[in-house]
This record gives sequence, structure tokens and C-alpha cells, in this order.
Amino acid sequence: GPGRAGSGGAAGRRAAAAAAAMEDFQAADEGAFNVDETNNIVKECIDNVIGGVDYNHSKINQWIAAVVEQSLMHLVKMGKPYKYIVTCAVMQKSGAGLHTASSCYWDSSTDGSCTVRWESRTMYCVVSVFAVSIML
Repeated sequence: GPGRAGSGGAAGRRAAAAAAAMEDFQAADEGAFNVDETNNIVKECIDNVIGGVDYNHSKINQWIAAVVEQSLMHLVKMGKPYKYIVTCAVMQKSGAGLHTASSCYWDSSTDGSCTVRWESRTMYCVVSVFAVSIML
């Protein structure tokens, strides 16, 4: 709201703006899936796991497991009434094409999905999150 005190600097203003936007979003539709919030959570998890490393075939299974587990843990921690499905694909950069698609049959007023595409110097990472409302 208007009387909010930020933590100073651009980061504080961004946080205050994000918090205000979040309040507006919740007021608008409490039941809808928040794509922006989910994108931010997933990007942070990807950065935490593979942000500073080069592609390594012997570690890739460990990394993708960590990305999906951390993403899922942070999503569940938000305490929203959803069941979540998280997928992760990592591909070494080689010039080859990578194409993905998904299709869902659900209630689009409450359920939702988002796909995060991330890349580094040596690899591509694609994470999809599917959220299915469990509101009764």
C-alpha cells in the first residue's frame, strides 16, 4: 500500500512493488494460479543448482533432481491449495534443436502452468510447472 516502507534502494522499491502487485493480484482472484510468482521461484531454484557450473554428464541427473525437488518444496511452502507437477529437461548446448509441448484438460480459471526457459554458456534448461487446484 501507499504507506509501505521499502528496504531502501532499487531492490527495496522492487520488493515493495512486487508486494503491492501481489496484493492486487490476490484481491482480483484468490483462486487463480500465479504465473509470475512461480516463474521467479523456479528461476531461483535453477540458478541455485546450475547457475555457476558448466554442463557435466556425470552430474546432470543429480542436478535435474535438485531443480525439481527445490522448486516443488518452495511451491508447497507457499501453502496454496494446489497439487503440483514439476518437470525439468537439461540439454547440453550443441546447436541441436529442442522442442517441447504440453496439453492440459482442466479448469483454466483455477489451474495453471508455466514453463521457464533458462540457458547458460553450456546448457539449456526447461522447467514446466503444472498446478491443479484442490479447492473443494
